[in-house]
Amino acid sequence: MRSVLTLNAGSSSLKFALYRAADLTLICKGQIENLGHLSDDSHTLFHARDAAGKALADAEIAGHEHAAALRYLLDWLDRQYQGLRPAAVAHRIVHGGPRFAEPLRLSDETLQALDTLTPLAPLHQPHGLAGARSMLTLLPEVAQIACFDTAFHRSQPELQQRFALPDSYFQQGVRRYGFHGLSYQYIAQQLPAHLGAAAEGRVVVAHLGNGASACALLGRQSMASSMGFTALDGLMMGTRCGRIDPGVLIYLQETLGMSVNEISQLLYQQSGLLGVSGLSHDMRTLSASPEPAAQLAIALFCQQAAREIAALCVAIGGLDALVFTAGIGEHHPRVRAEICRQLQWLGLDLDSAANQANAARISTATSSISAWVIATDEEAMLARAAVAYC
Repeated sequence: MRSVLTLNAGSSSLKFALYRAADLTLICKGQIENLGHLSDDSHTLFHARDAAGKALADAEIAGHEHAAALRYLLDWLDRQYQGLRPAAVAHRIVHGGPRFAEPLRLSDETLQALDTLTPLAPLHQPHGLAGARSMLTLLPEVAQIACFDTAFHRSQPELQQRFALPDSYFQQGVRRYGFHGLSYQYIAQQLPAHLGAAAEGRVVVAHLGNGASACALLGRQSMASSMGFTALDGLMMGTRCGRIDPGVLIYLQETLGMSVNEISQLLYQQSGLLGVSGLSHDMRTLSASPEPAAQLAIALFCQQAAREIAALCVAIGGLDALVFTAGIGEHHPRVRAEICRQLQWLGLDLDSAANQANAARISTATSSISAWVIATDEEAMLARAAVAYC
């Protein structure tokens, strides 16, 4: 039996999933945590579950390097599935730049080209590429496929990609790219099952998680996104600031004397929910906290999300449906309720009971705009791309 493996590598974790190639049936999925930590008292943790969610493994493994974690994963798959090795491996690579808009078979040459995009996604690009390089060494005979988070947004009109800068910068690649494309691509494919013919209409999808963005769809294609040149723009996130006056950055550098590295750390790792609350980047922790700063962080997150969603309606001439997805979007009724409350003027009437129950449709039957909760599955999109190379 042939299989395909999907890998989503972050700075401190690596998500994986194994699918049967013939019909993309999920075999198992899991996560390796605490990667990259240098502390002697931290342990790298390996978790695996079957398709039904039953635990297959919960173990501590040696080392904190991504390469060692991938070796452990392949050895575990050998033991668990009697020598089954993947026929193709799909990697989530955050940035494809203006050049790469389709799944790409990786080689040393293409990896070097993708390395040049690291400044545009410094939290994600190095780790995705490091995982791909490790797998090229561990499984040299197996196709390694890059799937880009920016690719889905290449359908956007040039007008939506432009900054108000001289044209020479646009030609050099300084443009709005958009991210979370694998998630939006999956949701776009699921829309007809929920919305019927309205799936082809004016839809905004809010991908709300530790990373957060929103995307305007028309005909189930990306027309505009809250994220731009990098994954910093748009919505407030777990540790990222979202949209910010660029004059603030000049002030931080010229008046406060902060270095580029210090500003980067501030914007990517010390801001967002964590920075405002001073407590945590996790919405669950903040929701349970009585601290005023925690509640302020939640309120700011919701207010900025509602504002960005409303702004995206301009790109598609209105709004027929709003979809919530990703960790916060799928599991936090309070956040959804507050965002919908601030969008009530558009004609969105929330069904509070349905929202509290995490139902698929959370708007009333008479609401002018329908609101939905649809679980995303980026791994499924990776697997579909990998099958073509088996």
